[in-house]
Order: sequence, then C-alpha cells, then structure tokens
Amino acid sequence: ENPIVYIILPKSIRNRASFTIFVTLKQKNMSEEGFHLFLGVMCVIALFVFIALYFVKAGYGMFRTASWGYSISNKAAWVLMEAPVFIVMFWLWGRSGAGFAVPVYLFFLLFQLHYFQRSFIFPFLLKGKSRMPVTIMMMGIVFNVLNGMMQAGGLFYFASEGMYSGGWTYLLKTHAWSGLLLFFAGMLINLHSDHVIRHLRKPGDTNHYLPEKGLYRYVTSANYFGELVEWTGFAILTASPAAWVFVWWTFANLVPRANAIYGRYRKEFGDEAVGKRKRIISYIY
Repeated sequence: ENPIVYIILPKSIRNRASFTIFVTLKQKNMSEEGFHLFLGVMCVIALFVFIALYFVKAGYGMFRTASWGYSISNKAAWVLMEAPVFIVMFWLWGRSGAGFAVPVYLFFLLFQLHYFQRSFIFPFLLKGKSRMPVTIMMMGIVFNVLNGMMQAGGLFYFASEGMYSGGWTYLLKTHAWSGLLLFFAGMLINLHSDHVIRHLRKPGDTNHYLPEKGLYRYVTSANYFGELVEWTGFAILTASPAAWVFVWWTFANLVPRANAIYGRYRKEFGDEAVGKRKRIISYIY
C-alpha cells in the first residue's frame, strides 16, 4: 500500500556517519541536518498525498481501471514493489556497522520480518488473476526505497547518542514493551484480516463480497487498521522520528483508501449491509 513520491533531496555535505543513499543513480553523503530536512520534506509530501487521495482513487485492487495503463500480474507486482525496502534496509544495516547490538538489531529484525512477509510470502498467497498497473507499482517502489533510507537513517546513523544504550534492558522501558506489544498486535490483525479477504471468494469467482469476520465486524478496512497499529507500535518502541514519519505516511495513504472502500461497499452492498461499521478505526472513523 504505497502512494507516489517524487522527491529531490537537498544537496548535502559529507557527514559524520557517512550515511550513503542512492538517488537517481548517484551516491550522496547526507549530513544529520540533511537527514532531518529529508524527514520534513517527506512529512509535507505526505500531507499533499493525504489530500489528493480523497479525490483520486489509486488504481489497484477494486479500483483498477484501464486508464492507469499497462498492468502486470498482481503477484509479480507485489514482489517487485515491496522487495526494494527489504533490500535497502539490509544493505544499509550492513554498511552502518551497527552489527548485532541490541536493541537496534531487534528493531531491524522486526522491520525485516514485516517486509519479508510482505515481499516474499504475501504475494504468493494471493488468489485469482488480478493485475496491478505498472504505474502504481513504480510509485510503490519509489516510496519503499525512500522509506528504507528513512528507517535506516533513523536507527543506524542518526539516532541520538546513548538513545539505544543498555542492551536488553531497553525493553524494560514502558514505551518499549508497550510498543512491542502493539507492533505484534497490529501484525496479527493485519495477517488475519488479509486471510479473511483471501477466503471471500471461491476459485474462479471475481465478485466482490463484504468481509464480516474478525475486526471487519467493526470496520470495513481491518487490514489497514492492523498495519496502522503495527507501525505505530514500531514508532513507540524505537522512539525514532523516522518511524513516526512512516506512521504519518501510513495514515496519509491508508485512511483515504479506507474511505474509498467504505464508499464502494455502501454503494455496492447498501447502507443496511454495511451497518454501523466505521472505515478504519472502530467507533471513530
């Protein structure tokens, strides 16, 4: 679930941590000031994306139309779209020298766990012969590469001195263990909700159905709710500004999408069938 991001990063000078990123096939060393400016620019772009997605429905899934151009297999598109962030994060972790020091290595593993599932397991669980426009896939690739750089920068290169000291005792802090619990709770909600969606149709069926199991009894986009909870937990756990920017991006992308799905369900199945369900956050929105 990734919107378009076209961004020109500010020109920056050699930095103390040699945080190396690739943009338009060129290497640039980013300073700490440059990194924080990068986060700020990403926040502003997310605001524009949030507004735009209330007027333009991203053309994948139930909203795919021929106007979005050439499309490829959904399975291939998801792998190609999600794998870059897994690779970028792994590469920058290896370059950083962070090694296996806890808790940072734990954060790295949690992030990679999500994207391993999303890149190399989730696509092959998809049923049917759905397709994704290449345009949407490319948008997702751009965002995922930038997000990999954001998260690696926040965890491996620009964390405040002493922020992650203490090893395993870091997890005894209230924000750490509560964030960890939220992360896994969100992941389980997301995985279960995806499972519900996948089993709505029988083989060969292309109709749309209103999901009603699990948290779908309360919201029409339970899978999105799970992902939002998951990354909020990650941000609380890591206390990383970059992780909070990712939460904002997740919100900016998924909340308008959830609104579009809610409207589609009401139109297709009727107000009575949808009932008192909310869009993404139970009892709120």
